[in-house]
Amino acid sequence: MKRCIFCILASLLVFSSGAMAEEPAGQQSASVPASGKEPMPDYRQAREWLQIASSTGDVQAHYNLGVLYLNGNGQDVPQDYGEAARWFRLAAEQGYARAQFNLGLMYDNGQGVPQDYGEAAKWYRLGAVKGHQESQFNLGVMYENGQGVPQDYGEAVKWYRLAAEQGYVQAQYNLGVLSLNFNGKGVGENFAEAAKWFRLAAAQGNVQAQYNLAVMYDNGQGVPLDYTEAAMRYALAAERGYAKAQYNLGVMYLKGKGFRQDIPTAKAWFVKACENGLQEGCAAYRKLKAAQPVESTIRPLMIVQKR
Repeated sequence: MKRCIFCILASLLVFSSGAMAEEPAGQQSASVPASGKEPMPDYRQAREWLQIASSTGDVQAHYNLGVLYLNGNGQDVPQDYGEAARWFRLAAEQGYARAQFNLGLMYDNGQGVPQDYGEAAKWYRLGAVKGHQESQFNLGVMYENGQGVPQDYGEAVKWYRLAAEQGYVQAQYNLGVLSLNFNGKGVGENFAEAAKWFRLAAAQGNVQAQYNLAVMYDNGQGVPLDYTEAAMRYALAAERGYAKAQYNLGVMYLKGKGFRQDIPTAKAWFVKACENGLQEGCAAYRKLKAAQPVESTIRPLMIVQKR
């Protein structure tokens, strides 16, 4: 495929500095000079070269001009959402998936264009059918919430799955939640399917997925009952500051589940949960401090639905 020489020049000025949101496919950044100091980006010159390339109809130039205006850089290229949307539209109309996603996002948020969920869904869909994972995920969200399209959990699952199979972590988490069919929001209760997607999301660092998977091991839902595995996963989420995991980890230490019973450590985790705003943590610590009977009154929290 013929490469756009002006796009390459613009990338040498701007992309190599890390200043652009996304580097065009197939292009390489300039190396950092031996001094170790990164070159200062020249946005004005980059814009001029991209405009020359854009005048020939080059789709990447359209897209990169949109990124320049979306991010802005003071006087050289002032931030201008209207201009960003205009350039993204030119690229999107030529079938460029990333531009279709960005234009959908601008309609979704009302940036540079009037907020219009129907238009957002339209552009997300165009990117989604090309395999763009962020477009697939956002289209799934719109189907789940009934924004710009009729609410349809089956369609939401379909688009989440396509993104999740590409490794998109939030889609994996959302699939896990929908597999639990909370309040009829899903396509049928399937704990094993939920555990599968939570595990994949947890492996990528999603702390809510890690917590939910721990709860499933704690209760034997979709996975074998395993207090040791539950405790390990609570600990992973707790160490990252997730208050519900800190509380449940305290419960595990309090009741000797997965660990040897350790009241001082239980107290410490309840305090951390309390400090992170979880009232159950505060209440549990007060009960322990007052030496109240607690075995039946301090219970673990359950799976979270929030996304």
